[in-house]
Amino acid sequence: KVGWYNAVLQPAFHLPYPDDTLAFVVLSTPSMFDKALKPFVNKERLKLIRDPVDQCVSCHLSRVKEKFPDQKVDVIFDYEILPSRKPKFLAQTAAHVAGAAYYYQRKDVKLDPWGKKKIYGVCIHPKYGGWFAIRGLLLFPDIQVPFLDQSAPIDCVSTEEKRIELLEQFNFHWQDGHYRDIIEVKERYSEEQKAYFATPPAERFRLLGL
Repeated sequence: KVGWYNAVLQPAFHLPYPDDTLAFVVLSTPSMFDKALKPFVNKERLKLIRDPVDQCVSCHLSRVKEKFPDQKVDVIFDYEILPSRKPKFLAQTAAHVAGAAYYYQRKDVKLDPWGKKKIYGVCIHPKYGGWFAIRGLLLFPDIQVPFLDQSAPIDCVSTEEKRIELLEQFNFHWQDGHYRDIIEVKERYSEEQKAYFATPPAERFRLLGL
């Protein structure tokens, strides 16, 4: 429910919908690369003008909207920003309140070793660890769900030591991706997919042979 999200954020970040409005957080799993992105690139080769992943996600979420011709469906993508340069929604917070992935933050560590350093939080999925992404939000403004029960996200990095290790890895060594394997995962990105996301966005078209 939108209200779960708004309840944990300052008013500047609130979504402008009633509290009981139904919303879905959209995640991409490791298999997205082979099952969705590559077929999309092959089919839309001549029409790709911006980030291929963003265009692919946009295409698939447009198809979801088409499945509900009688419903108003609003889509917010993870990369969209407001004129104030703030993101249109805070993806990791949304994933946490939806019960999709646990958002580990500095406040989850009791004995904080970082002093005055800025420490960013990171979401970990119980099945994919850090090998997933939050792509967007689907909102159904005309559907109110007052009786929907909130499910807590699975706390899969439960020890203090592991949480410190996770935040250290994510904040200071994120390039090597070790934070993604903070737990035992069921599936991770293929080598090809790792290479793609490790390549600067401007050079990714060349990697895809475009």
